[in-house]
Parts: sequence; C-alpha cells; structure tokens
Amino acid sequence: MKQNSKSALTPIDVALETLTPTLPRIEGQEAVALRAANGRILAQVCIAEISVPPHDNSAMDGYAVHADDVRQPQITLPVTQRIAAGQLGKPLAEGEAARIFTGAPLPPGADAVVIQENCEAIGDDVTILQSVASGDNVRRAGEDVKPGAVLFQPGHRLRAQDVGLLASAGITRIPVRRKLKVALMTTGDELVSPGIDLQPGQIYNSNFYMLSALLESLGAEVLDLGVIADNFEATRKALENAAASADCIISTGGVSVGEEDYVKAAVAAQGHLQIWKLAIKPGKPLACGNVHGTQFFGLPGNPVSAFVTFTLVVRPCLLTMLGCTNPFPQTFMLAAGFECPRSGERQQYLRASLDRDATGTSTLLPYANQSSGVGASLSGADGLAIIPPYTAVAVGDQIEYLPFSELLN
Repeated sequence: MKQNSKSALTPIDVALETLTPTLPRIEGQEAVALRAANGRILAQVCIAEISVPPHDNSAMDGYAVHADDVRQPQITLPVTQRIAAGQLGKPLAEGEAARIFTGAPLPPGADAVVIQENCEAIGDDVTILQSVASGDNVRRAGEDVKPGAVLFQPGHRLRAQDVGLLASAGITRIPVRRKLKVALMTTGDELVSPGIDLQPGQIYNSNFYMLSALLESLGAEVLDLGVIADNFEATRKALENAAASADCIISTGGVSVGEEDYVKAAVAAQGHLQIWKLAIKPGKPLACGNVHGTQFFGLPGNPVSAFVTFTLVVRPCLLTMLGCTNPFPQTFMLAAGFECPRSGERQQYLRASLDRDATGTSTLLPYANQSSGVGASLSGADGLAIIPPYTAVAVGDQIEYLPFSELLN
C-alpha cells in the first residue's frame, strides 16, 4: 500500500481492507475431539444426523395427560405409572395420568403435561386444577435440531455453546483448520525474563508473555524465538529460521528509524517490508510484510501499543488466515462519563472502565494515565473507548466502545 508522503497516516479501516485480501490462507485441517474444539475454526460443514431432542419429552415435573381429558379444571384422574428421565413409559389410555419428570419421554398417547403446581395428588389419583392444551409443557422431537440440519458452516469459530450443540447432536470429531504456528520474537538488549535479577538498564520482557497469551487464546502454537540481540546478523538469522518453521512471524520493537533497530533491515533483506503509520493512538507504527514468503508483523515495543495493534490488526489478520468468516470484533455505543478536548488526526483508543449507577445505566470512564508505556492501564480497564479523529467528547455523548471480552477470547 503506497502512502502519499512520509508523514501520511493510514486509517485503520483502510489498512485492514488493504491487508486482509493479501494474506496467505491456511488450508491444512485436522479432526479434533469435541473437548478440544472450543475456539477452533471449522474446516467443513457440520450437519446433524439425529433429532435433538430425540423424542417428545416433558419440559416440567408434573403429570402427562390427554389434553382432551382435562379441558375443564377440577378433573380427577388415576395415576397409572411413574416416568423418570431416561425411562420409557407404557401407552397412556384415555382418562389416565402419568407422573412424569423433566426430560422424561412422553408416554405414547399423552400430548400435554400439567405442571405439578397445578395438580393435587391424593393417594393413587391426581386432581388437575388447571386445564391444559395439547402441546403444553412438551418439548417436541427435533424441536432444537432436525436431522439433516446444517449446524455450522466452514469458517465458523466455535464457542462453548457451539460445542454444547455439537455434543447434543452426538458429534464427537470436528473437522477444523490446523493450528497456526506463530514465531514470536522480542528485540532489545535491555530485555530479560521474569525471575532473573534486574541489572541497571534492564527491564522485564512483558510483551512476550502478553502476546503469547493472546496468541494461545486464538489456539495458535507459539514458537518462542527468545530475545534477539540488537545486531543485524542475529536478527536476520532468527527471522530466517522462523520463516522455515512458522506460518507467521510477530516481533515487537526494532522497526523504527533508530540506529539500534535492526528488524526493519533484516526483514527487507530477506523479503518485503511495508511500514505503515496508522492513524491511531496508541500504536501508530506497524510493520507488515514477509520473510521468505512467511507473513510478518512488526509491532511497537511499548506494551499498550503492542496490545492495541495486535488486537485491532494482527488478531483479525490471523483469524482471516485461518478462514474465519467473522474475524472482526463487535463494538457497542455507550455514554461517555468524561470530557475530552478535540482529538487530532489519529483515532484514539482510550483504556476505559464501565461505571454503573444505581439505575444500572453504564457510562465509560477513562483510565487516569493513558501513556502507551503504562501496562497497568490494560489491567485496570474493561475495554477501549474509541474517539474518532478531530472529535471532542462531552459528558453524555454516545461513543463507540470495544470491550476486552471481544478481543480476548
């Protein structure tokens, strides 16, 4: 994507519209057990082979009856059988009732269930205190799913409730896209792993742990390239090795114009690199390209900028590579509980929390320190409040809100 000048900023929507069609697609697939399917991307259509539920059953504890027998209240019927969930009853003759429990199959002949609160049991008889109509309190066979029904199309990302639906249809093996292999590298001689005593000038490598957790929540297999020393040859070799074993390479830091930033040159020497200056705050610098044909993303080094660019750009790109049909998060409109002066040319993503008043109405309040180096702001917030370019915000204004729940599952 060409930019008009060195200072031109690219709106994030334009960047995604330009980038996503060019991404490589992962064609490999595997069949996984039901318990391993959550979060995976379907590779084939899923079709039900059975009815769910498989039989008419009671939706409530009560008495199964012929509805015609109890068109009027205060009818007394003999109770001729008791049917618990998992048991099969005998045919129910006219003028009889069957004690039945939630989930139990309806006995042949019965077409309604009177809930036990509307009945009075006396010995072996029951008095029906309220009339019912045919079908009342009955779950029909196939009411949930019918045989031959398409449950999910290819590209659907499975959620916990989807796994439950597949289980109800008796499906045990799910065809999904294979996991993405993502090589994750962090650059900087100042970085050390937690657990090591810090020396003067050193900081802990928080970006690796944050990004690996984000990648694993997408079901990716993370290849740890470690902390790469600040020199060209070490960076070039790490990228070359990653390209041979990964579907995608992600780095943090090292793609600006500093004399110690070697990632830019190392990527360009082995493939193609496009540095985009995104019109967002935080997270303006973003590098995209390839190393020996392997997709590459270079994120900023500041933790908040790395988080924002990963969740807003890299995450939907990775899901697109897997063939996900809905890779983008959903936003909501909420009232601002704060004032904000007119923004500049970059769209702002403020770390914000939900504040609920006594009536249950929610407003958005920004975290006090919006610096891109303050990782605590990500933990102290519930999501991102989005301020468009050249926009002032007053208390009560409706603004777009992106909850972290849309980005972290």
